[in-house]
Parts: sequence; C-alpha cells; structure tokens
Amino acid sequence: MTFIYAVYFKETVAGGESRGDFYWSLGISLSMLITAIISPILGAISDYSAGRKRFLLFFTLLCVLATASLYFIGPGDVFWGLLLFILANVGFEAGLVFYDSFIPEITTPKNYGRVSGYGFAFGYAGSLASLAIALPFIQEKMIRETFPVSALFFLIFAIPIFIFLADSRKAFNKDKSYLRIGFERVKFTITHVRQYKNLSRFLLAFFFYIEGVNTVIYFSGNYASTTLGFSMEELIVFFIIVQTTAIAGSVVFGVISDSVGQKKTIILSLYIWIGTIILAFLVSSETGAFVVFLVEKLDLPARDILKYGFYVVGLFAGGVMGATQATSRSLMSRLTPEHKRTEFFGFYSFFGKSSAIVGPLVFGSVSYLTGSQRIAILTVLFFFIVGIILIGKVDEPAKEQSE
Repeated sequence: MTFIYAVYFKETVAGGESRGDFYWSLGISLSMLITAIISPILGAISDYSAGRKRFLLFFTLLCVLATASLYFIGPGDVFWGLLLFILANVGFEAGLVFYDSFIPEITTPKNYGRVSGYGFAFGYAGSLASLAIALPFIQEKMIRETFPVSALFFLIFAIPIFIFLADSRKAFNKDKSYLRIGFERVKFTITHVRQYKNLSRFLLAFFFYIEGVNTVIYFSGNYASTTLGFSMEELIVFFIIVQTTAIAGSVVFGVISDSVGQKKTIILSLYIWIGTIILAFLVSSETGAFVVFLVEKLDLPARDILKYGFYVVGLFAGGVMGATQATSRSLMSRLTPEHKRTEFFGFYSFFGKSSAIVGPLVFGSVSYLTGSQRIAILTVLFFFIVGIILIGKVDEPAKEQSE
C-alpha cells in the first residue's frame, strides 16, 4: 500500500497523470470514512457479545481476498483498482479495532508502551520479510504478482491469533439485533461523553497528529517516485530504510514511554516529525537554496543530494512512525475504562481513520491544483503543530492509578 501498489496505481493504472494523486487520495479517504463510521458500532457490538475474534476473522479475510484480487487490475482500471483497494483497506483497518483491544488482556499497564512497541516492530519486520519474498517478482517487473503473494503472507501470519489467543464469550439479549445493540451503545457513550473529558481531549489531539502520519504513509512512495524521480530499486532502498528504523523506533520509544510517560514521548515524536517534513521539503528541489548549498559544500551532483537527502528523511520518518503509533495505542489503553474497552478502541479507530480522510485528500488536492507535491507536503506541518498543542492539554494518568 505504501510503496508498491501506491506507485503501481498512479504510474500504471492511472497512466502516470497528476489526477492519479487525486484518485489515490479519494480511495484512501473513502476507505477511511467507511471504517470510521463502522468502527465504534463494531466495537460496541464486540463489547456486548465478546466475539472479537469472529469480527477480526471476517475483516482479515476481506483484506486478504481484496488484496489478492488486485492481480487482475491493469492500465485504465481506475474504478476497479480503487474499489478493491477500498475493500482491502477497510478489511485491514476495521480489523485493527479488535486487534488493538486485546492489549490490556495480554500485558499489565506498566508494560503497555513496550508491548505496543514490540507489536509495531514485528509488523515492520514482517514488511521487510514480505518485501524479501516479493523482490524477485519486482526485479522481473512482475508487479501484479506481488499482490496475491502479499495476501498469502498476511493470511499465513494471521492464523496464530485465531488458534492461540483466547477470546471470552458472554451471553447477550438475542431479542436485539447486533446492529441495534451497536447503535444503542454508541449513542449512550456519546451522550455521556462528559464523563470522559480527558479521553476526549486525547482523541481530538490524536485526530490531528495522526492525520500527518497517515498522509506520509500513503504518499511517501508516490512522492519519491514523482517528485524525486526514484526508480523502483531506489524506492526499495528507501522502503528498507524506513522499515528498519521503524522497528528500532517502535521498540526504543516503547521502552522510553514506559519510563518517562506516553504523553512526553508522543510530543517528542511530533517535534521530530516537524523537522522531518521540513527536511523533506528542503531536499526536494535541485534548484532550492538548501540543495545548491549542499552541492557546493559536498561537491556532489544535485540528483545525489536529493536521493541521499530523502534517504535521511526516511531514516527519521521511520524512527518516529512506529513510535507515534505504538505510544498512542498504549496511552489509549491507559485512558480507556475496562468495561467499554473495545467500544472506545472503536472511537480510537474512528478518530484515526476519519483523520486519514482529510490529510491525504488535502495533500492530493493541493498536489493536483498546484502540480507540485513539494508544496503539498507543507500541508502536513499544520496537523503536527495542532497535535502538539492539543496533546499538551491531556492529563496522563499517574502510574499507580493505571496499574
């Protein structure tokens, strides 16, 4: 999604035209809108019936089947390429509502940060492993074949959670439909949201700063390919840098967050994000003052400055990508009341996914209207800055309170 299909969709399916950015942002926004709408309802239903693994299985299979079906997408198949992507992304993102809610059951509050970090670290390690498997296909220009390969990889490594992880079940009122139960519980939570002011403040902050993270994730491949002219080989190197540093960042920041607190760790990661976006802007133009300065000082071609400069951007972005996501999830675990755990993770998903509607759409629209992704990337700064301001208003529970 980040590198292979994003680039394939714009270059092959959309014919390399600038409208490809707009279509891609539209697909992201629609998939996230659908997920945002259904997540709180699904979470409420899950809390009521305690059947999380059934929902997780359904959405996992939806993602696997839709991803594998991308094999049939070729030049000009914009509608079907977007539809299958939307289905796959809804399957993956909606499944995370149930996956994330298991954290408080598999560890203690004092270890939420590092366990969440380990989870993201293993996920990024899986990305590297799947790339290693797909690499021979990529080298032979068999890009379509990587989609069913990725789907099979996901399916195989999803199996253990359904075999080994326990999922408690409880009785429920069978006179009511699942849908009615979900709507009633969500309505009750919304009408009683005053009881959860601190959690509400966190979710609002999360909405803004994760907007920036999502935009970077969805457009980094397209940005490197279109603005910097990266070849597939250079994209792979960039991908490896991002994933490798993401593994380290997830673990290191997870441990740090358990020591100094999740809130401080998130703020630190957002400042690094701001610096990273500014650096990406500076190293994205051969005629820019910063690149010209480096060319004179380092005596290297401008093309090399752009390439190596963006590799450094990938190093920093990867280092805080998993850190921001993992630390946010662990802080959410500490702020969430136990009896409404999955429902509130549904709201967590709602704010996270609905944020991915605006950011990518703004980026894609600005890129389309100005014809410059370099200008569009500056829009990401706004979301990180607002996120820092809002997260400062969140009261982090004392360790003794959360343990």
